[in-house]
Amino acid sequence: MFETLKEQPADKILMLMQAFREDPREAKIDLGVGVYKDADGNTPIMRAVKEAEKRWWETEQSKSYTGLAGDPGFSDAMIGLVLGDVVPRDSVAAAATPGGTGACRQGFDLIRMANPDARVFVSNPTWPNHLSILKHMGMQMVPYRYFDDDTCGVDFDGMMADLADAKAGDVVLVHGCCHNPTGANLNMAQWRELVALLQKTGATPMVDIAYQGFGDGLEEDAAATRLIASELPETVIAASCSKNFGIYRERTGLLMVVAQDAGKRALHQQTLNYLNRQNYSFPPDHGARLVTMVLGDDALRADWQAEVEDMRLGMLKLREQLASELQRLSGSDRFGFIAQHRGMFSRIGANPDQVEAMRRDHGIYMVGDSRLNIAGLNAKTVPILAEAIIASGA
Repeated sequence: MFETLKEQPADKILMLMQAFREDPREAKIDLGVGVYKDADGNTPIMRAVKEAEKRWWETEQSKSYTGLAGDPGFSDAMIGLVLGDVVPRDSVAAAATPGGTGACRQGFDLIRMANPDARVFVSNPTWPNHLSILKHMGMQMVPYRYFDDDTCGVDFDGMMADLADAKAGDVVLVHGCCHNPTGANLNMAQWRELVALLQKTGATPMVDIAYQGFGDGLEEDAAATRLIASELPETVIAASCSKNFGIYRERTGLLMVVAQDAGKRALHQQTLNYLNRQNYSFPPDHGARLVTMVLGDDALRADWQAEVEDMRLGMLKLREQLASELQRLSGSDRFGFIAQHRGMFSRIGANPDQVEAMRRDHGIYMVGDSRLNIAGLNAKTVPILAEAIIASGA
């Protein structure tokens, strides 16, 4: 029967990772894969996470199953981190998932169960896996304008015009902060306008928040998600712990459903439990346990917050250095947007030929749409990248 299978398109980022590994040049630079790296090019285990692992190793008594939705303590800790106190806890249903990707997938499954004809409006561009999962599930996708190639900022007027076509039963997928792949983000005034539009159209928001703490700070990065959840009847939120806790391989995420009508929580929770059971029964616990321990211990939490802040400030410093170096080399401020973008990524406006020239001539690897991982740089490699960008004609 398997002779009917067709070859599937390769993941471009995974292909880029393979090409980088096979490149024999010592001076090559990987700006494609979306992981945080320190100045030495390592993806470290965060101090608080390491300490939590030590404590858990000494005290863990069983490897038995958790509940279908995972440990309630993890849900409580993450709901507090993402939503603060803007909505009552009894209005939020939540289920642990294998990473933020699992949360997105379960969120899309929830939407499809609620309305098989739902259209999911997605930013153009968006994280490629959003599109891949939605296509695999056979769900309707509607792109909305988001990134202005000329200014390398948000095309807010185009975005609002496109989203005005959404209606009740549709879903609008937004990035809570640190937009991937562009690094361009709405300001709070624009978020409020978007909320007003969603209230008018009746469309349901789904927030993917994967980089909280990497933009303007833990509280600041949660502000848009909190605004949406507090102002709209229902909100779906997919949260990831991969980046801000540095536990990529532990696959730790949470899917939340917020309803202003707290009476709906029981049905929402039962549905999330059901979806987990159909997909993987019980979610992984190790990463979730570490996050719970870090957020629940004052000393560990303070150390974790300090390290996240150091990571954030380090990325901002690299952005400023790159923008300054490009200004020096080009004699223009056309790359000033890099310092204004937030999060791990920026899309710098190079075309595929220019991206290929940087790879071929300088050993610099970035995604074909010119998305680069700022966290893949360090003070020594920024000038090398700047020279390559100018030499490519970008």
